[in-house]
Amino acid sequence: MTIGLLKESGIEKRVALLPDAVATLVKMNVSVLVENNAGKEAFAEDPEYEKTGAKIARKAEIIEGSDLIIKINPPTEDELSKLKPAQCFLCVFNPMMNSTLVKQFAEQNITSFSLDIIPRTSRAQAMDILSSMATVNGYKAVLTAANSLPKFFPMFMTAAGTITPAKVLILGAGVAGLQAVATSRKLGAVVEVFDVRAAVKEEVVGLGAKFVDVEGALDDKAAGGYAVEQTEEYKKRQDAAVQEHAVKSDVVICTAQIPGRKAPLLLKKDTVENMKPGSVIIDLAASSGGNCELTKNGETIVVNGIKIIGNSFFAVDMPSDASKLFGKNVLNFLKLMISPSGDFNLNFGDDIVKGTCVTHQKEIINERVNASINNQ
Repeated sequence: MTIGLLKESGIEKRVALLPDAVATLVKMNVSVLVENNAGKEAFAEDPEYEKTGAKIARKAEIIEGSDLIIKINPPTEDELSKLKPAQCFLCVFNPMMNSTLVKQFAEQNITSFSLDIIPRTSRAQAMDILSSMATVNGYKAVLTAANSLPKFFPMFMTAAGTITPAKVLILGAGVAGLQAVATSRKLGAVVEVFDVRAAVKEEVVGLGAKFVDVEGALDDKAAGGYAVEQTEEYKKRQDAAVQEHAVKSDVVICTAQIPGRKAPLLLKKDTVENMKPGSVIIDLAASSGGNCELTKNGETIVVNGIKIIGNSFFAVDMPSDASKLFGKNVLNFLKLMISPSGDFNLNFGDDIVKGTCVTHQKEIINERVNASINNQ
């Protein structure tokens, strides 16, 4: 089989496969075509890809000659228009929210895979791009907050007096939230964490943070570890608890998200207006609506002296390691579909392959995506 690696566009600096990952594919008897300068922004030059046995090619040549095309972000309109019937495209395109692209893939008879819906099972952990990128986002969010805050993170005792440590509130204790806890603690901050899932309390406390308890949260084991929609009564208690802790905090890092739905609103306008001037809010849920009511996706705004940074894509600013983690996830997934002789084996008997595939033979075959689109 032949795999084509496309260059990303816009502000994206990552690449789906670094040369090391490509070298592994070549050893698996797979031919790899790489678009010119695909890895340049991630500090991987064309000669490094060529040393692995890959061929550097133009976009048109890659689309024409590949069985499977790989990219991090969805195809551009131009790329989509050039795809051939029965061709496979693997990327991250949030199919439960992006119904237009899903229907286009189906109409063009493209077999599409979206890596953000890989089943959350033990066997699929090595392919979980959401966890990998959340690790990068949580780490970078804290560094950005520390750089934006007009005071120190750690406590300092000096001849001029004692500097008290920064207080950090983290909303959501998923992978990004826990990484934010770990990084904040390493920088010396006092950290509090809110999450509707009581099961994460032990992990939070183990990292040296305080868990903010709010009674009455719904927890669905079938949600794969994600948060679920809560009752109105619980949301009122939640609002009060978040406001109480947020107004005392120097930094609030928002990470809470619900797959296929708008991010839960946790930090309301009234709360922000009562926070201390100079405080910083980092909203990692910005792309899905934001946990903060005042967040503007992709923008940094200042409200009453409070800096609000709406950024869900900090991984873009760490292209080397982010690409390395992403590529390892992709490689582990591809191994499920490549035979020992290097042939393409589209095995829908494998629950991970089937659960990640969105469209095939002009149909939307993913049950979760189908249900989401029908409910829109």
